[in-house]
Amino acid sequence: MKVLSLVVDGLERAREDGLVPWVFQQGADIICLQDTRCSEYSLTSNDFFPSDYHAYFADNYDNHRINGVAIYCREMPKAIMFGLGFMDYDPLGLYIQADYAECSVGSILVPSSRAENASQKMHFLNQLSGHLQKVRNKKREFILCGGWELAWQPRDAEESGNRLDIPGFSSEERDWLGSLYRAGYTDAFRQVDHEDDDFTWWPEGDDKPGLRTDTHIISDGLAESVTAAYVESEEAFSSHAPVIIDYDITL
Repeated sequence: MKVLSLVVDGLERAREDGLVPWVFQQGADIICLQDTRCSEYSLTSNDFFPSDYHAYFADNYDNHRINGVAIYCREMPKAIMFGLGFMDYDPLGLYIQADYAECSVGSILVPSSRAENASQKMHFLNQLSGHLQKVRNKKREFILCGGWELAWQPRDAEESGNRLDIPGFSSEERDWLGSLYRAGYTDAFRQVDHEDDDFTWWPEGDDKPGLRTDTHIISDGLAESVTAAYVESEEAFSSHAPVIIDYDITL
């Protein structure tokens, strides 16, 4: 199974840069998009709804031009879950999940620490960690794809030794991510790629230092199923790069 994930910085805007034909030509079984800034009903072109994918969207209730996540599935899921059960955050369009028989795939957009509501980020993450520990008791595996805006180790932040203001690289944020990895979850990308120069986000522009904040966080039971992982750095559709990971599993 091939899963592709990308923070698009606006799906309609990214289409103008060629994202739509490119993303559907990658042969991914599941495509997870974040920061779509649209609703399903605001997309007027059939290009966004190819016949060989089932498309599902979760948007911000008050303003669909803010946040938003989507998931495209070749095989129809058994169920789609919108939100995480967080009263304060589900209306913001931050999470959507496709459930299959033994595996769930989620598309997640963590609130940004660079936005006006920066204080919400750790509150959201703390609720998320509680949720993730509860679902570990279920007899299923999880793949959570997204724009986490979190970097765990110095090698995940270019020029990390010279800066103290890197988004998602505070001690509190790094501790949260490290705790998650010690509690039954794994960075799927690092299962097969251990290089120090794989970055996925350039918050200050592509001529500034990059960060590796986009990944698939998976339950430990899937760790051995990761067969390939790469960042598509040759294509530029947003300030983020696509992350593509192959799993030796069947939905």
